[in-house]
Amino acid sequence: MSFFVSTTEGGYQLTTAGYVAAAVILIALIVLATVLAKKEKKEKKKMGTKQLVFCAMAVALAMVTSMLKVYSFPFGGSITLFSMLFICFVGYVYGPATGILTGASYGVLQFIIEPYIYFPLQVLVDYPLAFGALGLSGVFAESKHGLVKGYLLGVFGRYVFAVISGWIFFGEYAWDGWGALPYSLVYNGCYIFAEAVITVIIISIPAVSKALKKVKISAVNV
Repeated sequence: MSFFVSTTEGGYQLTTAGYVAAAVILIALIVLATVLAKKEKKEKKKMGTKQLVFCAMAVALAMVTSMLKVYSFPFGGSITLFSMLFICFVGYVYGPATGILTGASYGVLQFIIEPYIYFPLQVLVDYPLAFGALGLSGVFAESKHGLVKGYLLGVFGRYVFAVISGWIFFGEYAWDGWGALPYSLVYNGCYIFAEAVITVIIISIPAVSKALKKVKISAVNV
């Protein structure tokens, strides 16, 4: 473990080898997401490059918008400029398997850019699992109002992992008189669902919804 991380006061930090390993995992996840997208859609061979570019762009846009914070909470978590939407949109376009892997890739990238290691297991829950859950949006890829339904499911999936992390690893930060689980439920709900409400309102606007459907058609066609 010490080869990839080193101990610091109150936690851990990545070593150079740790950053390299995380970057390799990120690349592998994006490539695997592309392969799965190709398999799910059973499209022509040249679609592979297009899917790879689309997934990579979604991760990049999510990363950029995650830095545009409307409000940051004191112990982690923030309301961003629709960053979760871009990962959920991949699931909506290519299905849940690709969406989950793309979300996990985004989680790894978040970890590389701004690593927070309180416990080793906490990293798994907070990054690849929590953000990977956004890809559950693909469950409703073919249904009416699929993006809205899928987005809500993906966001709820991320919320579940955020609550688990807060409950198990950060319960000591609970407000006076609050248990670890209630604290985690409310704290994580504040920033995750606040962003979700704003995003759902935006994507429910007819013009926006129509534009996103056109993007989906373009993404799955050669």
